[in-house]
Amino acid sequence: MKHLLLISFFIASYLSAAETRPNIVFILSDDQAWTDYGFMGHDEIKTPHLDKLAEKSLVFKRGYVASPICRPSLASMVTGLFPFDNGITGNDVAGMIGAKRKKFDPELRKAFHKHPSFIKALVKNGYLAHQSGKWWEGSYQEGGFTHGMTHGDPDRNGRHGDAGLKIGRTSLKPITNFIDSATAQKKPFLVWYAPFLPHTPHNPPKRLLDKYSKKDRASDVAKYYAMCEWFDETCGQLTDYLDQKNLTENTMIIYICDNGWTPASTTPEIQGGKRFGGFGLRSKASPYENGTRTPIMISWPGKVTPEMSPDLAHALDIYPTIAAATGIELPENLPGLDLLDVEARQQRKAVFGVCHSSHNISLKNPDETLQYLWCIEGDWKLLLRYNGKDTTNWRRLHNWDTKALKLFNVTNDPQEKNELSATHPEIVERLRQRIETWHPVKTPTFQP
Repeated sequence: MKHLLLISFFIASYLSAAETRPNIVFILSDDQAWTDYGFMGHDEIKTPHLDKLAEKSLVFKRGYVASPICRPSLASMVTGLFPFDNGITGNDVAGMIGAKRKKFDPELRKAFHKHPSFIKALVKNGYLAHQSGKWWEGSYQEGGFTHGMTHGDPDRNGRHGDAGLKIGRTSLKPITNFIDSATAQKKPFLVWYAPFLPHTPHNPPKRLLDKYSKKDRASDVAKYYAMCEWFDETCGQLTDYLDQKNLTENTMIIYICDNGWTPASTTPEIQGGKRFGGFGLRSKASPYENGTRTPIMISWPGKVTPEMSPDLAHALDIYPTIAAATGIELPENLPGLDLLDVEARQQRKAVFGVCHSSHNISLKNPDETLQYLWCIEGDWKLLLRYNGKDTTNWRRLHNWDTKALKLFNVTNDPQEKNELSATHPEIVERLRQRIETWHPVKTPTFQP
């Protein structure tokens, strides 16, 4: 009898814990600089809903992504692995379009899906999971989601989210319907909200464009500013819905951006004023702060104390943080940490990142397309330049940057205007050793 009572107690305890496991709402901005929020101090861009979320969150102003372009950035968040470990180092295997992509991308995705992910782990442990917005790795079902929008079929132009990219720009109905269904079933849920915002096309509502248009402001800047506020409005719609349904108290909201963006007209003159694709060369797809840095926020009422943390945070920390909060199993080989573990954060000495060719993924040797490795330790950031293969027209993104290494004090100089390697050789050597210990490579460093 005692054994039966004991078993009943453990079953009841387990069911009670399962019912109180937090829902996870994962919000990903798409192509937005780390500076471009009200709570990050921007003088012009208005983001009242994200500002409100920041007031309720543990905010890391010094957050970083593993890679400064969307596909490898998202893949690293999902798996908790750097791009050279999960195989997704760029956006495409062999250029952006055509038969080669249709031939090789399924092979790449198949290899990628062998890795554990927090999506599959949550679903395995009873969560329902909905995908919307950016998603590169085939259909939502291939990614382990139970519900979603992306079909991923290359014969129907499935590439980076396809039908899912409507979310936010049209409505949030697919998400709100999913939330209603999950709560009706009394299931904990994951929402992957990765709208195509403020990403191009920069076609904001007229009311917002009029708000930011000025005689002395370039049109590309006005459009981008308006897109940032449009994105913020959709985040407000989502968080308000959680409030309306009394779900906020038991929901962990995680916010991050996939990579940065700088409108071309605001970019300082670099190598004769070269630009690419409407964005500055030191932003998207580059290892500089405007490409790799992002605020990271975690809100969980009653469980997470709101504060602005000075600690370094990394996109690879998302999987361990979710695992600790929900009780899912965490793979042993992950380099990230639980961002709610204050001691672990404070013991961290450095964070790292990588930049490969954007559209030349190598199926067999990820380092074949390596362009940069970087390390941040305290105030200091070192970039190491490599001779990775790059055969698309996107190679112009990197060809202007011909110095083998660069050192910046990103606390005093977050726009990285003053290169300091010549005056601090001891720091260069220390950070170089950190990088080469973290990821030793055979690819030679860049030789102009």
